[in-house]
Amino acid sequence: MNLTLKVWRQKNQSDRGQFETYKVSNISSEMSFLEMFDVLNEELIQEGKDPIAFDHDCREGICGMCSMYIDGKPHGPWQENTTCQLHMRAFKDGDTITVEPWRANAFPVLKDLVTDRTAFDRIIQAGGFISVNTGNAVDANALPIEKAKADDAFAAAACIGCGACVAACKNSSALLFVGAKVAHLGLLPQGEPERKERVLNMVAQMDKEGFGACTSTGACEATCPKGISISNINRLNKEYLVASLVSEK
Repeated sequence: MNLTLKVWRQKNQSDRGQFETYKVSNISSEMSFLEMFDVLNEELIQEGKDPIAFDHDCREGICGMCSMYIDGKPHGPWQENTTCQLHMRAFKDGDTITVEPWRANAFPVLKDLVTDRTAFDRIIQAGGFISVNTGNAVDANALPIEKAKADDAFAAAACIGCGACVAACKNSSALLFVGAKVAHLGLLPQGEPERKERVLNMVAQMDKEGFGACTSTGACEATCPKGISISNINRLNKEYLVASLVSEK
């Protein structure tokens, strides 16, 4: 396959940045999108040029690092798929592909396609954990948990924190991410002691980071590579309302 890439290049946060066009040839349809970028970067290095910076780690669809806007959609054209799992057979010979970083004030561009997503880390630090000392691990069946709640918690825990929900939202809202974290901990008995404090602190940190509000367009759910349900936002709103009414602060 021979392709034309229009890639966003930006030296640092203060640089305005611009699109640059590159030609890549002899690309196998079985390559992943990141492997195609590896080939391009090797050519740039051989030419003495600066390679394109992009985030990646596991390349197995688990870590959430491979965040790119591809042809106007986070992670590219395939549904429930990360960029590292996007294969070049999704495109045709001669295609022009536009690649951009996430566009959100809370995710400033560091260089090229790399954005600073430590805002998510600070939200987790605000309450996305269970701090109760439970001692040694107990048998899996020792704590009775309703099947429906266990399934919902497991589905919410699939969130990899990639930020696609923020990138897809016209308001750059992080409610799907926060909702997933609140849900997967709040639905389990281990998360019950800090349930109210958790949702209040995480939402407060989310607002502090500059994420926008949710207007329920559903773009976050549609582009989430792990298929996280928008019902988690409804659960978050309910949890936040209850916690606000009974808060002692």
